[in-house]
Parts: sequence; C-alpha cells; structure tokens
Amino acid sequence: MAASAQDSPGPSATPARTGRPRPSAKGEQTRARLIAAARALLAGGLAERFTTRNVAALSGVSHGMCHYHFQDRTDLVLAVVTDIRPEWILPLEEAVSAPGSFAERADRVVELLSRPEGAELSHLHSALHWHALNDERVRESLEAEYRRWRGCFVTLFQVLADERDDERDDERDGSRAGAGGVDPLALGEAVAAAVDGLAAAESLGSEVDSGPVLHTLIRTLAAGTRPGA
Repeated sequence: MAASAQDSPGPSATPARTGRPRPSAKGEQTRARLIAAARALLAGGLAERFTTRNVAALSGVSHGMCHYHFQDRTDLVLAVVTDIRPEWILPLEEAVSAPGSFAERADRVVELLSRPEGAELSHLHSALHWHALNDERVRESLEAEYRRWRGCFVTLFQVLADERDDERDDERDGSRAGAGGVDPLALGEAVAAAVDGLAAAESLGSEVDSGPVLHTLIRTLAAGTRPGA
C-alpha cells in the first residue's frame, strides 16, 4: 500500500513497516482448513484420534505446516472454541442487544433457543467439555465463553431492571437490585442454568419442548419482581 504524498519524501522512499505482517491469504486458508479438520475430528467423538498429525492429514496439510500455525493440539482446540462462537454466542448477544422492550427481547431469546442445536455443534460442545477436564488452558477458555454466554441473560434482565426503575421514576440506591427489586445477575444466572439443563435433557433424547418452558420461566421470574408479587 503506497504512502501518502505528504508522508513520502520521494518516489524511491519505502513505506515503514509497523507491527507484525498480516498473514497471507494462502496462510489464512491453510489455517481455516486445519480448524475445519480439527472440528471434524472433535465432533467425531474419538478423543484418542485428536492429534496434530491426524488433523494435518485430514486437512491435507503437512505436519510441519500444522505446527507452524498451531504449536500443539491445545492451540487447535482453543481455535475451535473461538471458531464456534458465531454459532451459539453471537446470535444470543444480537437477540438481547437489538432494540426493544424486555418482553420483545425475551421473545427473541426464547425463539432462538427453541431452535434445535445441530448435531455437529452438540458433539463439539461435548468434546470441548472433555478437553476442559483434562487441559487447564481449554478449561479457562471455555469458561470465558460460557461467562460471555451467561452474561447475555444478565443483560436481558438488566433491561427489565431499567424498565422497573423507569416505571417508579426512582433513583437507584446503589444496590445491585435497584429500586425495582430486580437482581439481573441472579435472575440471568438462573435462566442460564435452566437453559443448560434443558440442553442436557435434550442431548439424552428427552422429549422436552424447551420453548414453552423457557417462556414460562422468564415470564414468571419477571412477574415475580413486581412489588407485592
């Protein structure tokens, strides 16, 4: 990329390089192939086969090139943790942060969480949990993702808390619950735990219609925050 005229002393000047060079398109493609292969092996449920050598072979990349992009198999697992974020966390964040009342946002969240989770994503979560039990770096990374995921429900109930405070036209007293009697952290964590439980039941083949259950839970918790409820 050429330097601007005012920054360049002459046609022979070479633009200064700052920071680390960006990876080439080919390098990004190779990295993407390795992550896709790592996902396939993890979703396959065969933990003993998840090695850098097998990931490289499945992706058609040399073992040496695999280690150029990822130091070890833990780095590959961490890359998968990041890679699946757009499939489960970002949509939830978008459903909560989009404009609307608490009721409207809650409806979007319930609609999103009522959709069946794909088999690959379900298997990946199980595999990542297994690796988290055996690798501290994976555990810390996965826990950070779940904190972000649980935070969506806390944010949802913060909207409710703000609505309650606006209804009473009171100043916040500095406590977490606020004037409206809503504790976003406790309520959000409660719903997150319920969602986890429903997902576990569904993964075992239980016939649970999560949509009505979540809708009832969220509405009941919201109703219970009203004075005199």
